Amino acid sequence: MLPTTSSTSSKGRTSSNARPNSPFPHYLRRIVKWQQMDIEYTFWQMLNLCTSPKVVYQHTKYHKQTKNQWARDDPAFIVVCSLLLAVSTSAYCAAYDHSMGHAVYVVISVLLFNFLITGAILATCCWFLTNNYLREEVPNSHVVEQRVEWLYAFDVHCNSFFPMFVLLYVIQYFLSPLLIAHGFIPLLLSNLLFMVAASYYHYLNFLGYDVLPFLERTTFFLYPIGIVIVLSPILVLSGFNPSRYFMNMYFSELE
Repeated sequence: MLPTTSSTSSKGRTSSNARPNSPFPHYLRRIVKWQQMDIEYTFWQMLNLCTSPKVVYQHTKYHKQTKNQWARDDPAFIVVCSLLLAVSTSAYCAAYDHSMGHAVYVVISVLLFNFLITGAILATCCWFLTNNYLREEVPNSHVVEQRVEWLYAFDVHCNSFFPMFVLLYVIQYFLSPLLIAHGFIPLLLSNLLFMVAASYYHYLNFLGYDVLPFLERTTFFLYPIGIVIVLSPILVLSGFNPSRYFMNMYFSELE
């Protein structure tokens, strides 16, 4: 009986220890339970990501202290962002598409590819990079080694994506009659809008990883901003209009 008791106890301890390392089942269950989501806090985060992003990551520190994890345990941000993205894409389809079937395809493809799949790929790259190259060396074996959670890397992407969504899906929508027109002014404004959106995305990426105390050399995430700033005038001089290009990817009937 003793080996059985020991084995059962060992399994219980193993199961108990494994539970904190597997937040996904609990996270996914909450996606379909609106009553468990803090929607008000989510909109507060979205507003401050556009105006005072450092405040958001200051609250991330508090979350770590209270929940013992850097990543959100509330999927409300992803759910709300997905809904807003679907609504904005539907508005584009209503204005520039003439087929209901194609409009549904555009909404689904933008939601899945532009946000979720691309976000998962970028989060995985950042997760791998930070854990393998940017972590501080542990001074001795008595210090607990810390690692970036994949779910936190995806949170950082979502945070960085939202202001870009406001610029490229909302503001661009209202300015689209001007931005897709021919001429130098539309060309310049379109490139400027995309430059600001891409630069702000990478700046928020930097803030997201800079807040982690066990990472070093996080200024690496600011380097793409320099590339964007250098590339933008080149695109203007070459006559490339990013608004027309991406609109034509989904709505081929643009004149």
